Amino acid sequence: MSLSVRALTLAVAVLVAVIVPARGAEVTADDTARFLAGMQPSADSPLQPLTKDPAWQRHARFFDSAFAQLEQRQLSKIRAWSDSNLAAPKPTMFYMFSGPDFLYADAFYSKATTYVLSALEPVGAVPDLSRLPRGGVGAALYNVERSLGSVLSFSFFITKQMKVDLHAGEVSGTLPILYVFLARSGKTIRDVKPVVLDAGGTLSIGADAAARNAVHGVRITFAGSDGVEKTLYYFSTDLSNSGVKASGFLKFCATLAPGNSLIKSASYLLHSGNFTTVRNFILANSATIIQDDSGIPLAYYGSKKWRFFPFGRYLGPIDKFPGAYQESYAELFRRAQPIDFGIGYRWRTHESNVLLSVRLPDDGTGAAEATPSPEEPPPPRPRPRKPRPPAPIPPPPLRDGFWFWR
Repeated sequence: MSLSVRALTLAVAVLVAVIVPARGAEVTADDTARFLAGMQPSADSPLQPLTKDPAWQRHARFFDSAFAQLEQRQLSKIRAWSDSNLAAPKPTMFYMFSGPDFLYADAFYSKATTYVLSALEPVGAVPDLSRLPRGGVGAALYNVERSLGSVLSFSFFITKQMKVDLHAGEVSGTLPILYVFLARSGKTIRDVKPVVLDAGGTLSIGADAAARNAVHGVRITFAGSDGVEKTLYYFSTDLSNSGVKASGFLKFCATLAPGNSLIKSASYLLHSGNFTTVRNFILANSATIIQDDSGIPLAYYGSKKWRFFPFGRYLGPIDKFPGAYQESYAELFRRAQPIDFGIGYRWRTHESNVLLSVRLPDDGTGAAEATPSPEEPPPPRPRPRKPRPPAPIPPPPLRDGFWFWR
């Protein structure tokens, strides 16, 4: 090829490159999660230039500090406790009334391969952050920080506050929080899809808003450092008796049972007659249940069906939830083993309680089925006078950590 032809070819190539620029790299869900979590996205990510913004750098420093404190104070200790006390966890874990709390689901049941989280909070959306208007990224990061404020300080979401925070701005709902928790837990997100459950519990990919009694959710596939692919489902659904009766949510969960269950900071809803269906489902479909006292009242466990392992200290409910004190719980916790972490509404280590309930094998006689039916709850027992539980101490400033209120 002559020199003039080569020059012409090069000129044409440059002109084409200017008129039709090469297609940019895709903004992946994993890069988005890392960016929202204050972690560096991949080198070729369109989000990489946004990490030069002082707002993102401040956000990254804040999350680095907050999650390091949370890891040291709670999560590492919970994982160690779980390794010591859970012999053979099932592949599935159920976490009703969870909100977007994958962080504690993973800490308590790190060996699960399928996580099913459910609560009223909407799934929401995370747009392409590289296309947000000027100032939009800083606002999004601020809303994420506000949404996580209570969980980082204590161990639970404050529901009323979360309803405001998770509807603010273009980055909304539980999805951005799930992204942050996955990234900060060392997970790599491989795929994210909206899902719908019909009334029969059949799962469909997509979001058919017109489907009757449809339950909307999201399915996230991810992997940890070992490369094992896992699945996280989050469903926005009403867990009251009327809600689960009208939906296919529990029917879908039954296809994954038996599993393990976590109940934490659940507003004592399972003490109520309006949540008997989900309560009975958890009891019937769980090999182990980890809960604080806001979970299933002790009277609804069959004593011949379960073996109880109490940890920590039971001081009764905080003043926000009067009438939920359990004398039988207090009696059980008189022989509790100590724990070195705090969870739940009484989030301080020396005030927290954890009950590990392990399902016993059925001996074939049916005697193990001793759980009272929701239609005929056990008669109330006379409650002896008890000293008033101490009032909760005001929470520490946000710099001391994170927390959730459900």
